[in-house]
Amino acid sequence: MLLEPLSLSALAATLGLGDHELVSLVGGGGKTTLLFALGAQLEGKVVLTTTTKMGSDRLGGHKVLLSPSDDLLLGALEERSVQLVWREVAEHKALGVAPEVCDRWFGLVDHVVVEADGSRRMPFKAPRAYEPVVPARTTLLVACVGASALGAVVAEQCQRPDRVAALAECSQSDRLTPQRLAKVLLSDQGSRKGCPPSARFVVAINGVEASHMAYLAELAEHIGSATLIICIAPFTPPTL
Repeated sequence: MLLEPLSLSALAATLGLGDHELVSLVGGGGKTTLLFALGAQLEGKVVLTTTTKMGSDRLGGHKVLLSPSDDLLLGALEERSVQLVWREVAEHKALGVAPEVCDRWFGLVDHVVVEADGSRRMPFKAPRAYEPVVPARTTLLVACVGASALGAVVAEQCQRPDRVAALAECSQSDRLTPQRLAKVLLSDQGSRKGCPPSARFVVAINGVEASHMAYLAELAEHIGSATLIICIAPFTPPTL
């Protein structure tokens, strides 16, 4: 358990990523930030994409390729080793590609990083039947939790609060205690939903401050040593 908050710049190294990974980001707060952080830190040819939707203003300094052919994508990667790819843009939303497309790209490039879930910018969620959209060749599933959900009232800080409450065995008006959060994180109908049997599973708590440490220590006890928890300090944009 890595409970001491780490800098976002240490993300790829902390996750212990190899030279060929398909990383799927699911859950709540921080997915897009982690997507672009991994794009900046991974070596080789990297595709960043989504299988759901993301804000079309979330570019991370990249130009966008829309539904490129494999030849066009590989040509673009020769010029710039990290490419952001969407299917199309509609009504200020970037629409994602099919998970099978991510699986195919994984056979062509070094790394694919996928935002495989949506949460309407809420810090935590539990999926419905059609969520998340995880590529079958995923090697690492990262369940994201925004720190503002820790100990908060379920109905106030969770998307799909009915699903969170059902999996946590509590009411939507109850608080998300460490034990309740652990139940959702470890459930195959919760944060682990869609995780391929061979994939590694990690919990990433984003925006962690000193005031959260007692909560996280209790969470670690409920989750156990089999699942890695990484805590990421609040992101501070560089001073220009």
